[in-house]
Amino acid sequence: MANCKPQKKVLLLCGDFMEDYEAMVPFQALEAYGIAVDAVCPGKKAGDCCRTVIQDSGAYHGYQTFTEKLGHNFSLNANFDEVDFSKYDGLLLPGGRAPEYLAINESVLDCVRKFSDSGKPIGSICHGHLILAAAGSVKGRKCTALHALGPVLIDAGAHWIEPKTRMDCVADGNIITGVIYRAHPEYIRLFVRALGGKVTGSDKRILFLCGDFMEDYEVTVPFQSLQALGCHVDAVSPKKKAGDICPTAVHDFEGDQTYSEKPGHNFILTASYEGLDASTYDALVIPGGRAPEYLALDETVIALVKEFMQSRKPVASICHGQQILAAAGVLKGRKCTAYPTVKLNVVLGGATWLEPDPIDRCYTDENLVTGAAWPGHPEFVSQLMALLGIQVSF
Repeated sequence: MANCKPQKKVLLLCGDFMEDYEAMVPFQALEAYGIAVDAVCPGKKAGDCCRTVIQDSGAYHGYQTFTEKLGHNFSLNANFDEVDFSKYDGLLLPGGRAPEYLAINESVLDCVRKFSDSGKPIGSICHGHLILAAAGSVKGRKCTALHALGPVLIDAGAHWIEPKTRMDCVADGNIITGVIYRAHPEYIRLFVRALGGKVTGSDKRILFLCGDFMEDYEVTVPFQSLQALGCHVDAVSPKKKAGDICPTAVHDFEGDQTYSEKPGHNFILTASYEGLDASTYDALVIPGGRAPEYLALDETVIALVKEFMQSRKPVASICHGQQILAAAGVLKGRKCTAYPTVKLNVVLGGATWLEPDPIDRCYTDENLVTGAAWPGHPEFVSQLMALLGIQVSF
């Protein structure tokens, strides 16, 4: 789908220290569905970066509020000053700390008002609602958000909907609001629906093979992208059960000889590894990061991967995930790409190496989808969708 002519065009309004997931997940999910997304920021141009923050539950540490640390660097692909708002079908507002200062930028507020007045869909999550409030776009509208934003929204004239969970979303006319990034599956689904999208073939069950310090984007972007389509998606990890945490790693490209690493979000597993019945799933996804180095030594993991490959069910693996495929002996005679430093594993595993040039290039060989790194998620997810028979149409 990502190779097809875009069916819709959406504007993503960015700023420094926006929340990491709240920018990248909808950005890459929508692109995977065949929707063009332009990411812009006032005062910046295409090719510039916005730094992001990782905001996670402080409850893990006994804090009264969320924690914050540096995330990935998010690359913009369009110029804010050159945007013709009439050419876009919808607007997305990520949360984080960026909305605090974007909400006092008159050019930003003018942008939001144009979308609001036109009746085009506006999706806002977490602190993105500050921009909606400043633009006067929530007056008389039902909105939900983090509890801390309730007083602001009420003062702005919104009809406040108390969130029961952090996965809650509310749609009122063209305004879609979500609590935090955990609401992405419903948030993205509602936004696609507001754009006129229809999803078919999504009655699939998909399993994610997780581990400590898997790459942050490489688990959550495909995980929530598939959930947003209506798939049942489970995440498991050896020796862990449903509700347990896998810490993630942020791997980024910052001019060094290799990628840098920072601590990422805490990813919550949805199912228990022990007693897992792989036959009940239609596909397997293997994120990259550092987890595959040790998961490849686990005989139960090797058996799980072999079961999926031998049954010819779709298997999608990205970045260092191919270390597990090589250890399982399932790459013989296959065509495969991976992160360049994993080439040795792939070649010694008996596969024909496919150069990841550019780095977002992904390939499908029969039931196997492989990608080199998280910039390739739109291709990675769309190629897996194609194998599963899932389509988004307008």
